[in-house]
Amino acid sequence: MELARLPISASQRGKLISAGYTSLSSLSSISPSTLAQDLKISEDEALEILRVVSQGSRLDKRDGGHAIVNGAQTAWDMLHEEELLKCITTSCADLDDILGGGIKCKEVTEIGGVPGIGKTQLGIQLAVNVQIPVTYGGLGGKAIYIDTEGSFMLERALQIAEACIEDMSGHNDFLQKDFQPCHIKMQPKDFLQNIFYFRVCSYTEQIALINYLDKFISEHKDVVNIVILDSVTFHFRQDFDDLALRTRLLSGMALKLMKLAKKFSLAFKSF
Repeated sequence: MELARLPISASQRGKLISAGYTSLSSLSSISPSTLAQDLKISEDEALEILRVVSQGSRLDKRDGGHAIVNGAQTAWDMLHEEELLKCITTSCADLDDILGGGIKCKEVTEIGGVPGIGKTQLGIQLAVNVQIPVTYGGLGGKAIYIDTEGSFMLERALQIAEACIEDMSGHNDFLQKDFQPCHIKMQPKDFLQNIFYFRVCSYTEQIALINYLDKFISEHKDVVNIVILDSVTFHFRQDFDDLALRTRLLSGMALKLMKLAKKFSLAFKSF
C-alpha cells in the first residue's frame, strides 16, 4: 500500500513526505517519539499514524504484499538480459560508446558536470530521440521531462525535433539505392506532443511527483520509455540545514526511481 492511500489527513501526509517518509517500509521501525520529533507533532498523534501504518501493512500482507523476495536469477540469465536491454541514442557516437550503446532502459543514469556544460541540452535531445521510430532504430516511445530549475527550452526542443527529422530523411536517401525507404510521418509538433512536461518548484512537490509517477506511467506504460529529471538535487541544495534528512530523502527517491525503471522497463536520466 502506498502512503497516499493511507486513511490519514492531508496535513499528516504532507508532513510525512516532507520528513522523508515516502513509503510504509520507511515507517516500519520508527518509534513514536522519533516520528513526533521529525514531524513536530505530539507523541499521541505520531502513535495514531503508526497504528494506521501497521494496519495498512497487514492489509498488504493479506493481499500477497508479503512476497518481498523473488526467485533467484543466474548470472548467465542476468548477462543475457543486460545484452537485450534497449538503448536510447544520445546522437553522439563517442558518448554512446562510453555508455555501452546509449542510455539503457531498466537503469537509472546520472550525468554530472559544471553549469553550462550541456546537461539540459542532452536531456532535451533524449526526450526527442526516444521518439525515433523503430524502423529507424529507435524505440518509438514518449518521454516524461521533470524540470526543477525552469531550464527546459521549447525553442531548442523544436530545433532538435526538426534536426531529427532531417537526419531520418538523410537516412532515407541513403537507403534508396538498395532498399525501399520508410515514409516519415512525424512532424516537429508531434515530437513536442509526445513529451509530458512537469514543472516542480519545491522539494516536496518533487517527492510527491516521484510518488505519482507509478500511477501516471501505469496509465501510459505502452508509450513512456524515458523519464528525465533535470535536476535531482536543485531543491535540496537550498535552505537544507538537516543533512541527515536531505540524505534520507535523496536516497529514498533514488530507490523509487530504480524500482520504477525495473518495473516499467524504462530509462531514468537525471542530472
